[in-house]
Order: sequence, then C-alpha cells, then structure tokens
Amino acid sequence: MNRNLVLLIGALARTPELRYTPSGTAVLDMTIAGERSVIGADGKSHTIPFYENVQALGKVAEAIVARGYEQGTALMVEGQLDYSTWSTPEGEKRSMLRTKVTGSVRQIAGEPSLVTDAGGNVRLAGGMSQVEFTGNLSADVEVRYTPAGDAVADLRMAVNERYRDRQNQPQEKTHWVTVTVWREQAEAVANLRKGDAVFVQGALIDESWSDRDGNKRRQKKVEASLVVALARSATSGEGNARTPARAAQPQRERAAATAAPAARSGGLDIDQGVDDFPAEEADLPF
Repeated sequence: MNRNLVLLIGALARTPELRYTPSGTAVLDMTIAGERSVIGADGKSHTIPFYENVQALGKVAEAIVARGYEQGTALMVEGQLDYSTWSTPEGEKRSMLRTKVTGSVRQIAGEPSLVTDAGGNVRLAGGMSQVEFTGNLSADVEVRYTPAGDAVADLRMAVNERYRDRQNQPQEKTHWVTVTVWREQAEAVANLRKGDAVFVQGALIDESWSDRDGNKRRQKKVEASLVVALARSATSGEGNARTPARAAQPQRERAAATAAPAARSGGLDIDQGVDDFPAEEADLPF
C-alpha cells in the first residue's frame, strides 16, 4: 500500500505564467481553487474555500500552457504531495508542501459556477481536495484538548519516495507531512508511536498564525477523515491493516489561504526517514 496521491477539482484562481529555470526547465505554478462541504461540530454543513498550489515541470508544463487555460478554467488535477525547502537571502529556513503534477490535468466539461473573492481570484463553487498517502510517524502521537474539551492531535509523518532521475540513477526523497486528527479519531490514535506505518485519507488545509515578530505565517497540513494503522511484514514493510479510526468532523474548519512529472516515482518507501523531521518553524510568509 505504498501511496502518495492528491486529487483536486477546482478552477484556476488566476491565469498561470510559464517560467524557466537557469538550466532551461519549464516551470508552471498554478493555484487550483474550489470549495468543499463539511459537517461541523454543530451538525450543520459548512462551505470551506480551498486554494492549492500546484506545480508542473518540463514538457507537461509547456503542454498545459499550450492548451490556453486561463483564470476561471475548471480542472481536475492528479498529483502527489511534494515537500521542498530553501533558505532566504537572510539565511532563514523556509519550507513548502504543495501538489506536484504526476498524472492527468483535464478540463471540466460545461460552464463552471465561479466565485470571485475579495482579492480578485476566482474559485469553483464546489470541487474536491482529496489526499491519500502512506507514511511513518516521526514522533509519538500526543493528544491535547481544546478549552471546549475536544481531543486533537498532530501526526508528524515521513512519506518516502524512491525514483530514478534523468540519468537513471536511483534517488530518494522524504516528504514531511503534518496530519491533524480530531475528537474520537485523535483518541483512537493516541497509542501510535514513532516508526508506526499509517495510511491517511483527508483534505489539504492551511493553518495561519503570526510569529513573535508579527509576521503572518502559513503551514499546509492534511486534515484526516480516515487513519489506518498498518502492521508491517518482515519482508516488505507492508502488512495487514489494523482497525481504522474514522475522523469526527473538526470543531472548526479553517478557510484555506491562499503537467508530466520531472521524474516518475517508482514507489514510496515507508520504512525510512523517521528520524529527520525538520524542526517546527514558520513555514511560509504571506
């Protein structure tokens, strides 16, 4: 069950522009925006906007631009979670979790129903933000409680990818993902420990806050709807699933802020990288 899958259905928040790296690789950054419906703690349905950063590279980036997609075009995008890090000119570490295109990018048929936000971006009135992946916990699960008494926990996970580069050399990369679980599900996963293999299904969300200097920061997370602890076999690192913990809907949903791959993944290794989770820090300045 080696997985790292993202499925997005939404509209282009703005018309993307193709750029090239100094080495000549085409890069296309897109924002796919839509809305998803959730049932809150009050038992009522709530509409939550999402704005997801999607990147395509190489010939697929050029092919997407050639199709003439523009602001408001409704698309279905298949990809995977991709974690990257860099340093600012001041030497501060930054990181980003986004979607990398690894499958198809297809236009949605018909006339989309669009919503324009206060910043002039558009989103699809409806859509989907769905994530499925397998990884290992890089730390023991710790459950905490909100003032209202709701259980919540963050699962810090390593999702390891093995692939071959353009020179056909084997490569490995770790994608660091934080998963938020709520209420009964948080309590159900309380006994999971560092190194445990876990399957997660959920949706991408943004968590925003201000740092000590008053700068606004943002971190991309996954809010789980389903968590399954996996028993590893002695030979493959995979095994039978233990009883799944299905998420209760979170007390509050945070409004989200805000193509072929360069190298096709050959599979995900869920047995490595659990000791290297980066220190928690302000991920992205607005």
